[in-house]
Amino acid sequence: MKHVKTYHSDLRHTLEGPVVIEGPLSSATMNKYHFHEQLIAFRPAPKQFEALLSIADLTEGRIIIARTKDTIVGYVTYLHPDPMERWSTFNMDNLMELGAIEVIPAYRGAKIASGLLEVSMMDDYMENYIIISTEYYWHWDLDGTRLSVWDYRKVMEKMMAAGGLLPAPTDDPEIISHPANCLMVRIGNNVPESSIKQFDKLRFLQRQQYRNMREGL
Repeated sequence: MKHVKTYHSDLRHTLEGPVVIEGPLSSATMNKYHFHEQLIAFRPAPKQFEALLSIADLTEGRIIIARTKDTIVGYVTYLHPDPMERWSTFNMDNLMELGAIEVIPAYRGAKIASGLLEVSMMDDYMENYIIISTEYYWHWDLDGTRLSVWDYRKVMEKMMAAGGLLPAPTDDPEIISHPANCLMVRIGNNVPESSIKQFDKLRFLQRQQYRNMREGL
């Protein structure tokens, strides 16, 4: 499958000043900017920036950023699921994972995160993908936001809906280990029915494996 990336951008006005949301960007373009030191949700900022640069250079990898004039203050990543994860079981070339989304505290509440998702979906080629996001409550900034698990879940769902991602059932053990966890899914308009059926099997892989085991007895 050929992976086509078409650049799009938008300008958001916030109390902190204007913010440009743009992408997908190459590592060369991203290297022109400073990566804000408060982007530490997943690892120290310099290490996270290195990870983003490596994703940007992947054939299918997509990085959308939010920046002031010269500083990246938020980002969202898209890439194929990790080969060690359940979601790569069938090696679906048209399955992409929203791997990470992060915005520094000063811009939270300014709808920058939802803007990142909206700009992501401006690219018509995203209609060729099934996009997933696995949401686990232990990754959420409950202390920083002072929200309950359920209030954070509501905020997260509203944000993801800006990109067309909606909750979908699954029997994935990690997701069903807590009722606040969820799988978020967006199925592009150009995704063939055969891929949708394959993805449905993937969502309920435990059930499928159990059925196969019973039939083998």
